[in-house]
Amino acid sequence: MPAFLPIPWFVRGHLVRRSRQIASALARHGLGWMLAEAGLGDLVPFQRGWLGHPRRQQAYSQAEHLRMALGELGATFIKLGQAMSTRSDLLPAEYVAELSRLQDSAPPVAFDRICQIYCDEVGRSPDEVLAEFDPQPLASASIGQVHAGVLKGASRQPITVKVQRPGVAQEVELDLEILSGMAEWASAHTAFGSDYNLPALVEEFAYTLRNELDYRREGHNADRFRHNFAADPGVRIPHVYWDLTTERVLTTERVGGVKIADMAALDQLGIDRHGVATNSVRIMLREVFEFGFFHADPHPGNFFVQEDESIALIDFGMVGRLDDRTRDGLLRAGMAIARRDAERLTDEFYALGLAGSRARRRGLQRDLDHLLDRLSGQSIKELAAAQVTNEVMSIAFRHRMQLPGELVMLLRVVAMSEGLGARLDPEFRLFEFAAPFLQEFWLQRRSPKALAMRLGQAALDATELSLDLPHRAGRLLGQLERGEAEVRVNHAGIPELTHQLQRMANRLALSILLAATILALGLLMVTYHPPGWEEYGGWVFALAFLFSLGFGVWLMWSIWRSGRGQG
Repeated sequence: MPAFLPIPWFVRGHLVRRSRQIASALARHGLGWMLAEAGLGDLVPFQRGWLGHPRRQQAYSQAEHLRMALGELGATFIKLGQAMSTRSDLLPAEYVAELSRLQDSAPPVAFDRICQIYCDEVGRSPDEVLAEFDPQPLASASIGQVHAGVLKGASRQPITVKVQRPGVAQEVELDLEILSGMAEWASAHTAFGSDYNLPALVEEFAYTLRNELDYRREGHNADRFRHNFAADPGVRIPHVYWDLTTERVLTTERVGGVKIADMAALDQLGIDRHGVATNSVRIMLREVFEFGFFHADPHPGNFFVQEDESIALIDFGMVGRLDDRTRDGLLRAGMAIARRDAERLTDEFYALGLAGSRARRRGLQRDLDHLLDRLSGQSIKELAAAQVTNEVMSIAFRHRMQLPGELVMLLRVVAMSEGLGARLDPEFRLFEFAAPFLQEFWLQRRSPKALAMRLGQAALDATELSLDLPHRAGRLLGQLERGEAEVRVNHAGIPELTHQLQRMANRLALSILLAATILALGLLMVTYHPPGWEEYGGWVFALAFLFSLGFGVWLMWSIWRSGRGQG
């Protein structure tokens, strides 16, 4: 299946109009340079400061203008801004800080529209299945709106109903098509795009956003979390009512309790805040290292403390996944940090795919060594996860490393978990609490039972390969004999080299044309004297000479600017 759903021909007009809306919003906020960089400059011809499109409104910084522009553009760009607010490996700190303030809220949809969507999706009106359905939404975001309700029947079960806003799926598809084109263009024509794989970033963002648009995926995520924590009394996951759940409607059990950040209510109920802090971090550690499937949006509004001090989790639209190899790599990196081993930590960066071809090993290892030196003077009680995360992100940004999206989400989850634990208990230290858990996970993954399972799987893979190897070798030899074997070489620098050669050829052609023009003017002055030439010839020659001179100055300036940019 293609990475992006094709836009039918009959909505291409909407695509152009939406592109102009995006370009106009950016231009209004003085971000015309972004339009030029992304190849959208022609959509707003006066984006450089004419006719109501100011270059920059001085009352706000460019980062603030970017946040406001994304907020105006709707669901896709709000989600994009929130996603980029976690990418301090890609963006400067001021942009990360500003985009982290982007709020996902929207005016509520009229209740009769919500009821109509519910009826269209579920096949029954709310009155047929719900004893109560509160017209006042609990939350209204750019993608969906949440209402409280009560099921009919003897149980009178309190529920929450999340309903997708009308038209948001179509708008998201148009926006993703535009973002895809912008990423492809920027990747081929800009320095930032050549350093980072922008199409892959957009594809990853599109995958996450489309998952959020399908509420059935969120329901399956909730079921998986409930299965993982079925034997854990400290965790509660709401039940999903699948007979009342569709792609655009999600019906779940409504959990009570106190929001985890409501300190006054927790104290009033006599709940041990230290115990809640340790439980919340324990849940995160189990998600990451035991299951490799974690809640990627752990803000305080998604955690509710029950009377028995267990924690109920809600909103499973955004999740992260880590395979066994990544979890092992993270554990080894943690051990390298604990031993202050910069060389081993550098090895793990490369093994995890964090450091690609752009990163220079010697410089990366030097920066990691300096980081470990700064941390060496602190005990594990003094170490802060947010500090280590910020330092690692700063090194990644400096070395133009592109971290995988799952690891970026994980670092954000760790930092948010530490912040939540510190709010509940100012004496709480994540690393101090997590150290014995990480050691336990390390030993579990290297226990005789785990190693035996891995050896058995490796032996099975080797057996299957040995059985299939003669057939594959015979097929390869047959292709060689028939001359059907092909060798493909893909060099990432060839398109850029071709572009540079084309620019050089264009400049050479322009230079020859300019010299020929000046010589032709000189010959005309000497050999050709039509009637009236004595009166007007001087002016014609002067204008032509000034034009050639200006053209020559522009050509020299462009060559100088190009050489300066490369140097």
